[in-house]
Amino acid sequence: MKTIQTIFQDGTHKWVAIVRDPERPGSLIDTNEYLVANGVQGLILDPGGAEIFPAVFSALAAEFDPSSLVGLFASHQDPDIISSLAMWLEFNPKMHCYVSWLWESFIPHFGGTSDTFVPIPDEGMDIGLNGLTLTAVPAHYLHSSGNFHLYDRQARILFSGDVGAALLPPGEGGLFVEDFDRHIKHAEGFHRRWMGSNEAKRRWCERVSQMEIDLLCPQHGAIYQGADVHRFINWFDELQVGILRA
Repeated sequence: MKTIQTIFQDGTHKWVAIVRDPERPGSLIDTNEYLVANGVQGLILDPGGAEIFPAVFSALAAEFDPSSLVGLFASHQDPDIISSLAMWLEFNPKMHCYVSWLWESFIPHFGGTSDTFVPIPDEGMDIGLNGLTLTAVPAHYLHSSGNFHLYDRQARILFSGDVGAALLPPGEGGLFVEDFDRHIKHAEGFHRRWMGSNEAKRRWCERVSQMEIDLLCPQHGAIYQGADVHRFINWFDELQVGILRA
């Protein structure tokens, strides 16, 4: 069973992290799912793979009425991100899926129709949620060629997809990064291999370093908070990526 924890709340505007399922099969990578809610509407971010749908849905339902979900945000096309799409649409066929235009004809292999998808242009776009404005932030080639993160200016939270991800060993499953130097060792190999472009990485670092971010929330591993947010951005900016030393 996954656990669920509120990481931000201001009235009815809140962010919830759905994390750490010790019962998942060992062959599956651990993932984080996030809910951003404003009043009676919610958006689930990178809702996960088909295999973990029951665990995600059950955890979400303990905190938020799933019938109030109006959409899903998919940072990119990987199965651990969005292969549960058909199951969410079976629950609510009117739900929309926000995703890069590049994957508009690929992700339907997981489910949905032409009415399901809201294509995000390369430069990004604003997404409204019951009066709250969220921003799809370009993160192309990090690691997908059509990739977006989601920024909530009011909450000062950036959902960063695979950027910031760490593959944590047993016993280091805390929700937040507690020791940056120790934690980043679990992120280095992942970023060197999975991030495909140093130029794209530099552009992302330049962009997000100008944002006000209290929490940087990746799809794998622990959440960076406070000073660790800019520690991560500076670390990532200096890291050489997209080079395989075979």
